[in-house]
Amino acid sequence: MFPDLRDSNSSKFQVSEFILLGFPGIHGWQHWLSLPLALLYLLALSANVLILITINQETMLHQPMYHFLGILAVVDMGLATTIVPKILAILWFNAKAISLPECFAQMYAIHCFVAMESGIFVCMAINRYVAICRPLHYTSMITESFVIKATVFMVLRNGLCPISVPVLAAQRHYCSRNQIEHCLCSNLGVTSLSCDDRTINSVNQLFLGWTLMGGDLVLIILSYALILHSVLKLSSVEAASKALSTCTSHLILILFFYTAVIVISITYGAGMRVPLIPVLLNVLHNVIPPALNPMVYALKNKELRQSLFKVLRLGTKGH
Repeated sequence: MFPDLRDSNSSKFQVSEFILLGFPGIHGWQHWLSLPLALLYLLALSANVLILITINQETMLHQPMYHFLGILAVVDMGLATTIVPKILAILWFNAKAISLPECFAQMYAIHCFVAMESGIFVCMAINRYVAICRPLHYTSMITESFVIKATVFMVLRNGLCPISVPVLAAQRHYCSRNQIEHCLCSNLGVTSLSCDDRTINSVNQLFLGWTLMGGDLVLIILSYALILHSVLKLSSVEAASKALSTCTSHLILILFFYTAVIVISITYGAGMRVPLIPVLLNVLHNVIPPALNPMVYALKNKELRQSLFKVLRLGTKGH
């Protein structure tokens, strides 16, 4: 009788906050991870701000390709800022508590920025496909109007679709457990603490993943497959080698981005207890691309690289 009464009372209780425990299995020395995370975060912010300043100041970079790169820089900074400050607060100040509204807000922001980054990768892949495979039609197809329409579509799609994630998570009843073996509020990690059925949350996560991210990945693979087919037909070995070198570096970043998403989804979807590796991969997935994207795109693009050096020289002379 007493256990039933206790269960009844606990089912009526709603937790007011979650506790983010950090990296599972290494709580005793996880604070040492704060240094590389802080350095990656500072690198992501400084590199992307520099990219934005360079694109804004250099007239020669006022082209669709660089507009997409500027949008990617903004998204990268938003993605990193969504999680890194909270993780550093956990590791440095033991600020593990997070209210339910803040947790659901972070959950939405993560899904929104990740989906937006995926969408921008599609736009950049299409831009590269037209530039290499349809060079004579590039100026008529990839216009300022195209950039604006594509950006508005991506903002609407990736801003509205993920709303269902925090809304459904907020409808779950959290009656007993509130400790999350993670550094951030992931959807399935949070809803796994609920006392009621969370099947709809898992189905919604899977549906969004396959429709948004899966659809984007298919378009990216198709674009690069067509690019590869076109490049291999080039008579100039030097031109083919240059195009392959650029595409390979971009594909490595893109494949890391999507591979991390797939691994994290499979881990949660299998109902497994979250080990260290998927949690660490989840964090790095939101930090490494924002830090590396600007460097890879700058190093592989001659115009952007020269403009960056020019801006840096002017900044040095100004001081």
